[in-house]
Amino acid sequence: MKRLNTDTLYYFNQGELIDAYEHFGAHLVKDAKQRITHTRFTVYAPHAKAVNLVGEFNNYQNWTHQMTKIDASGVYRIEIPENLEGKAYKYEIHTHDGRVLYKSDPYAYFSAYRPDTVSKVYDLEGYQWHDQDYMKTREKLNPYREPMLIYELHLGTWMQKPGGQFHHYNELVDHLIPYLLKQGYTHVELMPIIEHPFDGSWGYQGTGYYSATSRYGVPKDLMYFIDQCHQNNLKVILDWVPGHVCKDAHGLYMFDGQPLYEYRDPFIRENIEWGTANLDLGRGETQSFLISNALFWMKHFHVDGFRIDAVSNIIYYLGDARHGENQGALSFLRKLSKNVFKTFKNALLIAEDSTAYPKVTIPIEYGGLGFNYKWNMGWMNDTLKYFEKDPIYRKFHHDQLIFSLHYAYSEQYILPLSHDEVVHGKKSLVEKMPGDYWQKFANYRALMGYFYTHPGKNLLFMGQEFGQMHEWKDSSELDWHLLNYPMHDAVHRFNRDFNFLVQNEAALHELDHDRRGFKWIDQHNADQSILSYIRYADNEKDHVIVVLNLTPMVYHAYRIGVPSQGIYKELINSDRDIYGGSNQYNGLPIHTQNVHSHHFSQSIEMLISPLSVTVLKWSE
Repeated sequence: MKRLNTDTLYYFNQGELIDAYEHFGAHLVKDAKQRITHTRFTVYAPHAKAVNLVGEFNNYQNWTHQMTKIDASGVYRIEIPENLEGKAYKYEIHTHDGRVLYKSDPYAYFSAYRPDTVSKVYDLEGYQWHDQDYMKTREKLNPYREPMLIYELHLGTWMQKPGGQFHHYNELVDHLIPYLLKQGYTHVELMPIIEHPFDGSWGYQGTGYYSATSRYGVPKDLMYFIDQCHQNNLKVILDWVPGHVCKDAHGLYMFDGQPLYEYRDPFIRENIEWGTANLDLGRGETQSFLISNALFWMKHFHVDGFRIDAVSNIIYYLGDARHGENQGALSFLRKLSKNVFKTFKNALLIAEDSTAYPKVTIPIEYGGLGFNYKWNMGWMNDTLKYFEKDPIYRKFHHDQLIFSLHYAYSEQYILPLSHDEVVHGKKSLVEKMPGDYWQKFANYRALMGYFYTHPGKNLLFMGQEFGQMHEWKDSSELDWHLLNYPMHDAVHRFNRDFNFLVQNEAALHELDHDRRGFKWIDQHNADQSILSYIRYADNEKDHVIVVLNLTPMVYHAYRIGVPSQGIYKELINSDRDIYGGSNQYNGLPIHTQNVHSHHFSQSIEMLISPLSVTVLKWSE
């Protein structure tokens, strides 16, 4: 714990204080023998007339612990010669116009279980980490050349206890980690786990940025969860929401009676669509608060990176280019990138950005925003719209499917099939597909084949890996009973096998962001809705052929050009019966022929299954 001084406050006001949580909030002060001697509370409230500390230790009596203004900028502090660990508290803020506000601590490390809104004194020290080997190894990896198979997870509804009760972070370990390893995922992305009052916001409207939500236990339970993930070589990404906050009375909104962390101008402050308040990311105090928060999660919880929500709403005022670029917010993003990568050079900083703003994943020293990944929202939208069409009409929309390859290397992309696509009446991935029951699943498998073999890393939302039929229900667990049905069990196996295929085949991950990694065989066959392309590893001889058939037609002795003489062996075919298909596949190795096709001197004749993806690997 550190003490505030004039220099510290200067850096705080300038947006340069990267450990603000060590200066503000509730801290247990210890002597040389690590015995807690007293508890210190510090809060920033520059517009307040007076601030009192109220809590269960003083029966919420405001005259007992009046805080002292220790700096003209508006910093209030009190030290209580007691060990108040675990005690609930709030700040009672008196405004100059006579109002009294009861606010949770913006820097609290823990909060009471909702619907209670008090903060709690918590000691983060004392957890013994066991992920040292993992932490050393991750410094040496090149994330761009490694497989990245992200499982997007909502902790409260992945799996629940009887009666719909939440599992705690540490309780999920025994269920979730074996599942992720068995299914071949390399990363888990947690939807926001900061404290938030309303379950239905899924954590995207927070009140306690430094407080791991008490819905799932205490902060050290979360440390254990991440520790166990790391010991099993699973990376952990947090959804992080720096752009806007909820407007509940106990939160950051109008913290001291006036706009403090948010904009003063109500037009750009009020986010009408979401019912939230946009934070003023150009303000120094807000920058210090948020950048410190990102580094806090990295330092104390060992997280591997962040997916930044609603970046379009940060780049442009109100997310609308017509209102102009938000230069203060852009400065914040660059400052965030600088500090994150200074702390951990291989961190993941992922933008959920639906705009065409350039250089999002370019380092700041080269004029970029400094992210190292961006969600490819265009690929997601175009691909899903294409697959929703009846196969008989797909030939008229062929360009929609292949358009993403025109810009696939303009940024470093992650291909998302996220929670946003399976809620609010959009249907689950399987239910989006046209046709009868069999065709829906065949189309779904073809979609997943395109997802896994298209350049870019991969993110899939929970439940879609086994073909959940209903949209995501944000109040109950996934429909695990579906795995008792053969078709759902089959697509579960298909996604598992494809995950491991991506991991094991360098051609499917090594050059995801390098143009050398992709080459068309035939992108023009709109009439038959067939796509064929090559994915290369860094070693050009190491390559696979991908063939997609997006109609129910079957083709025998279909000729495609190939780059190398030798044999091609089928690695995976979505029409195999073990995946729920009609079992039409290429069982024997296919020998190349000296027949010119598709600009190649060599070619093969293969069977193309209906509504399918086929991956073939070359060998001499």
